Amino acid sequence: MTRLQYLPQRIDNDQFDVAPLLHAGLLSDDPHTVIDFQGQQLSPQALRADVAAFQAWLAAEGLEKGDRVAVMLGNSVQHIALIYAIVLSGLVWVPINTKLRGVGLKYILEHSEPTLLMLDDEFAPLFEEAGERLEGNARVVNVARQDWSVSSRGGAVVGGGLALTPCDVGDTLCLIYTSGTTGAPKGVTFTHRMMRIATEAAIRVADIKAGDRAFLWEPLCHIGGAQMLLMPFLEKVTLLVVERFSASRFWGQWQDTRATHLHYLGGVLDILMQLPEDAKPADVHIPIAWGAGVSASNWQPIRDRLGCELRECYGMTECSSFATLNETGKPGSIGRPLPWITLSLLDDNDQPVPVGAAGQIVLESSLEGTLLPGYWKNPEATAKALRSGRLYTGDMARQDADGDLFFIGRASDSMRVRGENVSAWEVERVFADHPCIEMSAAMGVKSAIGEQEIFLHVKFNEGQSVDWAELVDWARPRLAAFQLPRYFMKIERFDLTPSQRIQKHKLSPDTGTAWDRAAK
Repeated sequence: MTRLQYLPQRIDNDQFDVAPLLHAGLLSDDPHTVIDFQGQQLSPQALRADVAAFQAWLAAEGLEKGDRVAVMLGNSVQHIALIYAIVLSGLVWVPINTKLRGVGLKYILEHSEPTLLMLDDEFAPLFEEAGERLEGNARVVNVARQDWSVSSRGGAVVGGGLALTPCDVGDTLCLIYTSGTTGAPKGVTFTHRMMRIATEAAIRVADIKAGDRAFLWEPLCHIGGAQMLLMPFLEKVTLLVVERFSASRFWGQWQDTRATHLHYLGGVLDILMQLPEDAKPADVHIPIAWGAGVSASNWQPIRDRLGCELRECYGMTECSSFATLNETGKPGSIGRPLPWITLSLLDDNDQPVPVGAAGQIVLESSLEGTLLPGYWKNPEATAKALRSGRLYTGDMARQDADGDLFFIGRASDSMRVRGENVSAWEVERVFADHPCIEMSAAMGVKSAIGEQEIFLHVKFNEGQSVDWAELVDWARPRLAAFQLPRYFMKIERFDLTPSQRIQKHKLSPDTGTAWDRAAK
């Protein structure tokens, strides 16, 4: 089998694919457990029947290669089997975040134009009780209520073995929608090869080896979870799948499943650090945690408390998920580019920035098919992101004298304060360390004397708060003077994207009712 670490600079189109790998894996008689769903252990043979049944049903419904199937399901064995069936059938999977409601849900379903929308009892009321059609022209199928031996078109479904629809590695495997932090979400056209690269890269980033047991809590609508579904067919590992992340149940699940690897996403490590110390059994630890977002100040406390090796990385869906990896353990660093990635830090004139200066992350790859071919039905966004074979990420970073990279934040999420560029992300990471704060959002607002001031919206933990002046005193030694917010406002809730990022464009820049540090 051709593997990522051995690939030449260019590869033939009949190599490095997804569907043939998955097909061969599911036909294997190897008894090892590929999926352990909350104690239900499944070998390839055990999964085969469900995958074949879904394939036969989809064919009986008249779906053809390239048709889009939207899926709005919680984590389950049935959900995984359906995804495998869609991939093997040459269909396009459109994962829908189960937290979406109303306008956000309607937008993605109308924009992606699926033929079918597959959901279960939990989400059916969103469509049955809606005053308008949220699903557009898609036919809604309740997975929980469907008899998979009978097509909804009235005929019996003829079963059989697994089918394999021939696909090119450049064909679309799924449409994954971005967070939409500054506007409407964009649909990343994610190809078969991109999914293979993402999985191979996840194995490398997480340092996964045969016999490991990877804890999969992420929703499968997110690339963080989707990229793990091929792991057991590349390495003899077991995916330990749970319905969702639960802080109160985590340590019990971790101990019971004998998990070895945890992907941290969406503040998971921060949540675990906020639990009482006795919540974690004394003899239990996390051998390897991999992901993004651990600040330099929190690096060692997390390692000490959770007992884990941290493997920090940077990436985005548009570059097959991963671009860098910190293998040295330098606190706060996202490391260096992966072998098939070339990373440049460029200024507004496309010129390299000096060591220590902030620049936009621009990516290229020697591995054909690593970068997205484009955004679905969005030529303007495609032209902005893809230029001369390079991906302009819109993210900012700096590089130290050793060549290690440090993430700063979105280029569009920075402020100019007293002649200095300030990253909102860096400000927010400091306030995330305060024990009373659940999350915060920093934004630039107009200053009376030119440039900008920083306005911080703060959501406190339930039942907790802190006096603004006390919070400023706490933050002052942790921030440069120009990074210290001037305005503060308490907020009860943030509107979040499907990947749990704050939608800052929905926050009001009006400081009229905010607490003003300069006026006190």
